[in-house]
Amino acid sequence: MTVLIDPPLWPAHGTLWSHVVSDHSLDELHEFAARNDLPARSFDLDHYDVPADRHDVPADRHDALVAAGAEPVTAGDLVRRLIASGLRITERERRASRGDAPS
Repeated sequence: MTVLIDPPLWPAHGTLWSHVVSDHSLDELHEFAARNDLPARSFDLDHYDVPADRHDVPADRHDALVAAGAEPVTAGDLVRRLIASGLRITERERRASRGDAPS
């Protein structure tokens, strides 16, 4: 049972983002998020998005989450372990949950 975090590599909204996942359960993920003040709005069905640098989030957030117990892994390892856990939500499932039309 491990909470994982990838490096802040994913560009969006003027910053880079990390992803925080559990390789065991969403309950474990939500408990970790609550203990570390990750806002509920940052949850995206199977992960939490964590900005590397924003006016309301410390720039060292990745390091703080590692210090709080998240295991740092590569982006590829994070995805592989999330898939292996059975918790991965596919892009098709993600679009369907938002009501987006299939493309």
